[in-house]
Amino acid sequence: MSKSTNHLIAFLTGVVTGAAVGILYAPNRGEELRTQLTFRLSKYREKLQSVIEGLIDREAQPDNQMRTESERVVNDAREKAEKLLEDVDRLMAQIKGQTS
Repeated sequence: MSKSTNHLIAFLTGVVTGAAVGILYAPNRGEELRTQLTFRLSKYREKLQSVIEGLIDREAQPDNQMRTESERVVNDAREKAEKLLEDVDRLMAQIKGQTS
């Protein structure tokens, strides 16, 4: 996997984790906190989905001699990004379950 892909995945993971931890330590009421966390996680989910779509678009361009390597990198990044999306969805479901 290329360094830029690793950096992108690490950055996105850090952003989501940092936001969640930051919100959890903020001095807000539980319900308000969960609402904020759900909102921010949904925004990060949208951004992550946009990154995945960009990776797919980049993969669709056959102007690269290293196509096999780029396909592997894109597929690996897509898998990791999709796992992050699943984690975000699971967190949002847990948060919504706590507010009920």
